[in-house]
Amino acid sequence: MSELRHEYLAALGIPVWVQRDCAADVADTQSSGASSWQDLAGRVRACTRCVLHSSRTQTVFGVGNVHADLLVIGEAPGADEDRQGEPFVGRAGQLLNAMLGAIHLPRADVYIANILKCRPPSNRDPKPEEAEACMPYLERQIAFIEPKVILAVGRIAAQWLLQSDQPIGRLRGTVHSYGTASTPLVASYHPAYLLRSPLAKAKAWEDLVLVSRILNDPS
Repeated sequence: MSELRHEYLAALGIPVWVQRDCAADVADTQSSGASSWQDLAGRVRACTRCVLHSSRTQTVFGVGNVHADLLVIGEAPGADEDRQGEPFVGRAGQLLNAMLGAIHLPRADVYIANILKCRPPSNRDPKPEEAEACMPYLERQIAFIEPKVILAVGRIAAQWLLQSDQPIGRLRGTVHSYGTASTPLVASYHPAYLLRSPLAKAKAWEDLVLVSRILNDPS
């Protein structure tokens, strides 16, 4: 991205994601002792890599089947998640459960996580440096789970995972490739957005059908 375009996007208040060295991120996490799922969870609980640790009630590591074919990734915990220590609870979580149920996937059969493990104050958008600090944990989760497909819900999650500044409306509706394993990734609307904009549920359903098709592909 050119310096001029970077400045233009920053002036408009649009986050500009900086390309990561994913291999270095994962190596950093591994070198710090995250050799197992339990070790990784412990590192997240004790994390102080960004300022969000000072305002959290608790970290929100993730929940679900650690051998899941489907990994759902959102942007960050909200107030309910911060209190309960689990991602996607409350009304948005209930809608996500219903969405997964529509393609015959109980919540317990998938794994659900966020880009950030700590809640941003007042549920503001994650800052790039906060996402940068948290990404090694998510990268390690993805490596442990080895999902068949990733569903990125919401603009922030999709833009960060795909290293794109495209709006969610342009990122959804197609299959992207993520990481060195070329894991299929489908972007869709966040359940919280769907609660505010129910007319978008039809497009979200199309994305879920796409996810289901990948999951059921025997190849």
